[in-house]
Amino acid sequence: MGKLWFFEDVNLFKILCPHKYEGYKQEHIFSTYKKSDYIYIEDEAASKIYLIDKGKVKIGYYTEDGNEIIKAILTKGEIFGEKAILGIDKRNEFAQSIDNATVICPVSKDTMYSLMRDNVSVSFKMHKFIGLRIKKLERRLQLLLFKDTRTRLLEFFKELCEEYGYECDKTGDQVIAHPYTQKDIATLIGTSRPTLNTLMNELKQEKIIDFNRKEIRLLKKAA
Repeated sequence: MGKLWFFEDVNLFKILCPHKYEGYKQEHIFSTYKKSDYIYIEDEAASKIYLIDKGKVKIGYYTEDGNEIIKAILTKGEIFGEKAILGIDKRNEFAQSIDNATVICPVSKDTMYSLMRDNVSVSFKMHKFIGLRIKKLERRLQLLLFKDTRTRLLEFFKELCEEYGYECDKTGDQVIAHPYTQKDIATLIGTSRPTLNTLMNELKQEKIIDFNRKEIRLLKKAA
């Protein structure tokens, strides 16, 4: 069985141990992409899954009218292309680098099958991850279809808090040290950057949030 190496600071449900599969590291070659490069496109054969070592990747598709719909923006330590291990032969989405130096670890689905077959814990966690991602995407779609922009933004902050948040010992605020730019957030909630800026400043004036370039705070007194 091919051994599998993964990143030491992975935050993806601790699916893969970085030491247990060290042998794979010897024979592995990373792939590097520039901004706007596609990792894969729609209708391409689904033969690999991908792990992000550096940079950011957006996942999306195009409507019949040619409009781009973004489903997710993923960062270091996250996985994508996972539908390949569900028996899906062709991609129904694209994956595109949105950083100037995105480094990807491609893993063949055969290697992942071997890993999952020989390690029940990995298999269980991988299936759990896929289920959670599907639920997350369904929830985001419902928000886009049925909720106003302010509600979508507040719900997105709650989602970020679950993934990147911690409680400040001094104030009790929920601090979100996230990897997204304002442009990323605007894209993910389906609005423009100027509208996002207006909403965030309104929420700041209402003392619901505070923010700077590095973090967002959900203020305790607004809870």
